[in-house]
Amino acid sequence: MFPTLLLPFFVYNKGMERIVIHSDLNNFYASVERTLHPELTGKAIAVCGSKEARRGIVLAKSEEAKRFGVKTGDTVWQAQKKCPHIVCVPPHFDEYIKYSRKVKAIYARYTDLIESYGIDECWLDLTHSTLIFPKFEPKYVEVNKEQHFSDAYLKFLGDYIREEVKRELKITVSCGVSFNKVFAKLGSDLKKPDGTTVISYLNYPSVINALPVEDLLFVGKATTQKLRGMGLSTIGRLAAADDKLIIKTFGKVGDTLLKYARGLDCDAVKHMDDKREYKSIGNSNTYPADICDFARIERLLYVLAESVAARLRESGQGLADTVHLWVRYADLSDFSVQKKVRHTALCGEIASHAFALFKANIKPPFKVRALGVTVSGFDNGSSQLTLDETNGKYKKLDAVERCVDDIRKKHGYDKVQRGIVSQEPPSMRADIKNTHLIKPGNFVDPEAADGNSEN
Repeated sequence: MFPTLLLPFFVYNKGMERIVIHSDLNNFYASVERTLHPELTGKAIAVCGSKEARRGIVLAKSEEAKRFGVKTGDTVWQAQKKCPHIVCVPPHFDEYIKYSRKVKAIYARYTDLIESYGIDECWLDLTHSTLIFPKFEPKYVEVNKEQHFSDAYLKFLGDYIREEVKRELKITVSCGVSFNKVFAKLGSDLKKPDGTTVISYLNYPSVINALPVEDLLFVGKATTQKLRGMGLSTIGRLAAADDKLIIKTFGKVGDTLLKYARGLDCDAVKHMDDKREYKSIGNSNTYPADICDFARIERLLYVLAESVAARLRESGQGLADTVHLWVRYADLSDFSVQKKVRHTALCGEIASHAFALFKANIKPPFKVRALGVTVSGFDNGSSQLTLDETNGKYKKLDAVERCVDDIRKKHGYDKVQRGIVSQEPPSMRADIKNTHLIKPGNFVDPEAADGNSEN
């Protein structure tokens, strides 16, 4: 039985029910490629991350390719085996960024509360924008002497946003419309492609009650397994669970899980100019062939650490005190581990810690197909200087890495390389920071590393 809840409509907006839309651009990379190349319309296409046709990885695919079972992360030869007539095209990340900005410019006509969730998703708060939309006056329904927006009106808003993007940019969008960010995100996943789902005060129990618990935002594999082991296989069961049991099992994260499942998320949609506060910053990469030796693992961890350190410096979150390592094997099983470290934002230190974790936990023979490096525990500039920092060693290394950042921005990623990476020629051109566009998150599954992955 779904519990009776006092929903926080009137907390954030002082008496006004919130209208939050989550926008998810369908098959975004493939859709942009079709816009750039109309001759691809109607064909099964895959955007692949390597020019070596049969060794690349599928980064995105069209609906036609999906119908043949093509998945993100498939090698090109796997995609071609599933769909022999598939058309493989290289990625054009500059164009994807350009189109992402064009979409947000459309949204900005109606609200300045636009919070990005990766390159192809964002939240909009339209609570105070309803009078901007033409041809359809807000409709209300009275429940328990309170007025709430009708489902028909909320669907109109989602449909209007979708049609604007489709008409101007020839890209389809799936929208979720709700009274908070978590349910809006949940809704956008339910009708793909090109659909609007309303999860409102009036219908939310019937829509979400029976959905799998893993559909809830930020619930990763490890948390899902634990919840299912407790008999909490649906969002409705989690919402009705005993608070003490959940908090005892998951700690502070348990309180967040309950709030999300019960519709009590009060997180505001950030202003389009606000900087996001990250709980973690990371990146991962899938490789076209198995990695079987320590030397290559170390080099590839340095490549990942370069992107993580650069992202951390850009974020303004200060230094990190925890390094996470994620490994996926050739049989698709995976492993994650983390360790506390001295506060740092240096690539060399992050890579060294990640490699030490690898050596301590994984013994040969091994066949690694993917690696991920993440940092967390940010100090926001409050850490005390250690002895070697006082002597200037850390500051000098930090200045060098920031200088490298500037050179790469101006002249290109491959113009400055570490010696260790130069031993891995393909990695010298692997600008993972600017080509693997991850989704940031405010919630970290404490037992999984599956929250930081490439699109």
